[in-house]
Order: sequence, then C-alpha cells, then structure tokens
Amino acid sequence: MSLSRAPLLLACLWLGCASAPSRPTGPATLSAQETTVAAQTLTEATVRYAGQLTTPGEAVLEKADYELVSDGTVVKTGSAALNLPLSPGQPTAFSFQEEATYLKNTDSLRAMSERGGTLLLALRGTLTVRSGKAVETLPFAASRAVRVPRLPEVVIESLDGARYSAEEVNLIVRLGVKNPNPFPLRLDQVAYTLSVAGKELGHGTLAKADTVDPSATGVYPVEASVTKESWGPEVKKLIGSGELPYTMRGELTGPHLKVPYSLEGSVKINVSR
Repeated sequence: MSLSRAPLLLACLWLGCASAPSRPTGPATLSAQETTVAAQTLTEATVRYAGQLTTPGEAVLEKADYELVSDGTVVKTGSAALNLPLSPGQPTAFSFQEEATYLKNTDSLRAMSERGGTLLLALRGTLTVRSGKAVETLPFAASRAVRVPRLPEVVIESLDGARYSAEEVNLIVRLGVKNPNPFPLRLDQVAYTLSVAGKELGHGTLAKADTVDPSATGVYPVEASVTKESWGPEVKKLIGSGELPYTMRGELTGPHLKVPYSLEGSVKINVSR
C-alpha cells in the first residue's frame, strides 16, 4: 500500500466507512396473492386475503387499506393493522380477513338466485410498508368465484292418510325445506296452514331456530285428524271418495330471508291395520 493512501484509509475506518453496509434499494414485491371465502351465508361472507411480501432491506408491513367487492360493487371498506416485520430478501406471508353483507335484502337475494352461476368476491386496496423514514405503498387485489346463493325450496316430502273408520282419517304431511347451497341454512321458522278439501285443519310454526345442513333437506312433520269434529258433518262422504285434496300454505323466514310457498295435491287414503 502506498504511503499516500494510508491517511485516507485511516480516515475512512475512523468514520465507519468500511463497517456501514450500503442500504439496499429497490421496491418491495408482492407475490402469491390469494383470496378465499372462509365462511358464507345467504347474504354474508367472510373473505380472507393472503400474500407474500419481499423487501430489499429491513422493513415493517404496517397496514392494509382495503375494499371488499361483491360482483363489482364495493360493499365494505376498512383498514387492517398488520405491523409485521420484514427481513431482507425473504418472502414473508401475511393475511387478513373481513366479513360483510354482500346482499342487502330479500329482493336482491331472489334476483341473484334466479340468475344462477357464480359470484365474484374480491379484496383490493394498498399495503403500507415502512423502512426507516421511507414509506412505500403497494396495490393489491385478488378475487374468488363462488356459487351464487340460492333460495331454499319448501316441498312436500311425503304424505300419509291412514283411515281408522268411515269418519276418521289421520293425515301426516312431512314438509321439506331443501337447502341447495354448499353452506348451512339458518331458519327462524316455517309457518304453515293446512287445509283439506277447502277447510282449514290446523296452522302453526315449524323448524324454529333450526339449521339445514349444506345440500340437504330438513323434514318437519305436520299431523292432523280429519273427523266430523275437525272437518264437518260430511266427512264420511269425503273419506268415502278414497282421496283427500289438501293445500299447505305459509312462509319460510330466516336472516334476511322470506320465502312464501303454496303446495297442493291429494293423498290416497290407506286402511289402517
């Protein structure tokens, strides 16, 4: 080493030139973006966003400012505090989730059910990354297609009319609630009015605070006696016809849900043994 360079080297060591690493430069990079639906009902969804963030130097992922979008419409905005340390050059996984009502009322639910197909749920917005005094924002967006929610259907699962005498038939109607969705269906109740040959035999509520499993049918029995006392003096003639014409009308209700129904038909009378 020449004598002329020695003083310069000593000065640099004294000032810390050799020990201070150069600060990495370059933007943060975002990868492995994904949106999943953690939970769903007829009108609400919990949407989770996940990704990986890589920075050239030490930094902190402070927050995510986001919009939750349903079928192109923003249904909720918010901010998630993350405060996640980021190591230089190492992809760091992070995630957050939001719950929102993506369908506001029964009419929009009915329209969506009739449309069918899929529904696009997305989380989009900006990430805030801080490195010392420097602040960087990165846009993010990821979506997930899910089946549109579909209205439940009220059906007659089975009927049984057992004749005990010329003036008495025991009628059992098993009312079914079909859930065509891949998630549980919450019910408040199913109101009904049962009539036979134009005369009301009973009314009430079924399935109070019940839940129907995904892609399943909940079955609720209704029993009524067709007698002179319940139906009228011409019951013997009615029973003698061998069939009982019936109607079952009412309304299924649940969270943000009202489904009126009207079912009719006839049941053949069987001789009870």
